[in-house]
Amino acid sequence: MEGVPIILVVEDEEPLQEIVHDALKEGGFDLTTVASGQEAVAMVESGVVKYSALVTDVNLKGPMKGWEIARLIRQIDPASGAAAEDWASEGVPNSVLLEKPFAPAQLVTAVSQLLNAGSPT
Repeated sequence: MEGVPIILVVEDEEPLQEIVHDALKEGGFDLTTVASGQEAVAMVESGVVKYSALVTDVNLKGPMKGWEIARLIRQIDPASGAAAEDWASEGVPNSVLLEKPFAPAQLVTAVSQLLNAGSPT
């Protein structure tokens, strides 16, 4: 699937994994889904796959929250693409926050816009 953006999804709730997976697949993306921040960071550090964007839940179970995952991944790969009141202090530059519940189409639109904003014209 040459040229298809690959999205790394971090979601620890299986029903939401399925919703996100289906929405992004239907939106024309390829993706890898993991259930923890540690898995996500290991995937990016391995360098086996070049991810175009990260979609992560903010409030994950376990020691790593979505904010931390996004910051660590941005440090590893600067080109990679909780509650809303934390966005100003916790947000990661060049990223988008969708509050739950969101429509699958909103997710696809947000990822598409984020990727297009980073693409040369």
